[in-house]
Amino acid sequence: MNERFGKTPELRTSDSVQLLDTTLRDGEQAPGVSLSPDEKADIARALDRARVDYIEAGSACTGPGERETIKRVTSLDLDATVTSFARGVQSDIDLALDCDVDGITLVVPSSDRHVESKVGTTRKGVVQTTDELVAYAKDHGLWVEVIGEDGSRAPPEFLEELARTSHDAGADRFCFADTVGHTSPEHTYDVVSRLAELGPTSTHTHDDLGLAMANVHASVAAGADLVHATVNGIGERAGNVALEEVAIALEHCYDVETVKLDELYALAQKVAHSTGVSLPPNKAVVGENAFTHESGIHTDGTLKDDAMYEPYPPETVGRERRLVLGKHAGRAGVKAALDEHGVDATGEEVAAVVERVKELGDRGKRVTDADLLAFAEDVQGHERERQVELLDLTAASGGGTPTASVRLRVEGEERVASGTGSGPVDAAVKAVRQALGSDADAQLDDYHVDAITGGTDAVVTVEVTMSHGDRSVSVASSHADITRASVQAMVDALDRLLAPGHTAATPASADD
Repeated sequence: MNERFGKTPELRTSDSVQLLDTTLRDGEQAPGVSLSPDEKADIARALDRARVDYIEAGSACTGPGERETIKRVTSLDLDATVTSFARGVQSDIDLALDCDVDGITLVVPSSDRHVESKVGTTRKGVVQTTDELVAYAKDHGLWVEVIGEDGSRAPPEFLEELARTSHDAGADRFCFADTVGHTSPEHTYDVVSRLAELGPTSTHTHDDLGLAMANVHASVAAGADLVHATVNGIGERAGNVALEEVAIALEHCYDVETVKLDELYALAQKVAHSTGVSLPPNKAVVGENAFTHESGIHTDGTLKDDAMYEPYPPETVGRERRLVLGKHAGRAGVKAALDEHGVDATGEEVAAVVERVKELGDRGKRVTDADLLAFAEDVQGHERERQVELLDLTAASGGGTPTASVRLRVEGEERVASGTGSGPVDAAVKAVRQALGSDADAQLDDYHVDAITGGTDAVVTVEVTMSHGDRSVSVASSHADITRASVQAMVDALDRLLAPGHTAATPASADD
């Protein structure tokens, strides 16, 4: 192990580390990801709300469509510095200037593999070109960062020469790039230490070895004061280092502020929705399970002390704590969940409910609020009359606008309504809302496909979480038809949300 790196390196700088987000450029290079101009603009606004310092809006050299998108971002009048990726040719700088960007990330080859095989030049040629292009860009008023592509596989001495040339020509900083996620924290620390002696230094890491975050911390410990990252860590191959993880780790571990942390979850959700790349439930900071507790021991401890099993409060990053029930649930967690739903249960009744919760969990099922309430009703001998019941559903999506019609029983009264939407599920949900009128003003907080069995007789399980006022309930429903599973789950949730004795609202008219 490199003795200079050590086990617990101190940060060299007391200044705040800045972040350059490259979701709109490097993140979009992830397979299957393509962002529309509107989506890029929305993400850029969200990044600016989070106070990210630099936003790489794209690559102006890609084509007219990309340039229009970059112009869309630069026209937003953001506080962030907006940049364009530029290759080591003057025409790329000119195209970036046409997009009215504040700066460029100028990428030049640094490893022999890139210098000789990819670009077909020499180290001397790269140095000369870099000197000329940096001077040209600075003469045109641009902020300039030079990135030595594939720097982790380049001779450190050449990287130093390239960095020195960049700074002498007026570059604002030089970036160490682990382009293929190749290197170790020890090597990163050694090289970035040398580069930081020459001037402002940044770092760009990929996660092919699972070391992107470790290499960021090695870089910052070595003196780097700007980190390239993408929201949710999306990017080529195994992705880039995740912006939200860098931000919370630097502040939590080193008291180094980077962005507005309570905007991180909303930002992550927006990027996941726009890219179609869903968040793994166990993902740090923004994954569904990050602040979710099921274990009886953990739930009991968390109820006694919020910080018992969490490194920082979920509100720090715009999240909420969740206590869920399953095979590991204990009495404290079940009682807390029942209390939350206004169910007063004796110790014996709680124990009986716990057994049923564990039994369902042992079968590999997720225990929803509806399951819990049904167990409590059964244990206490209460017979509950449904407020809302789905009697019939018809949906069609072929050949034109998706349509759906539903027949519900609402407090003994049958209601029929229809709706259109972007798909059969959307149309059916609108039909339900039409039938229920003001009762359907409950908010759909979460909707996801929980499980799908294989084969031609596949069964899909849809889980929804809905809220009405200060009440919230989660319900799951399974069916071979995703539309029916979705509507049944929503109807069951609304049924639970409507309190006993609730006065049924008048159905919405067709003109509403």
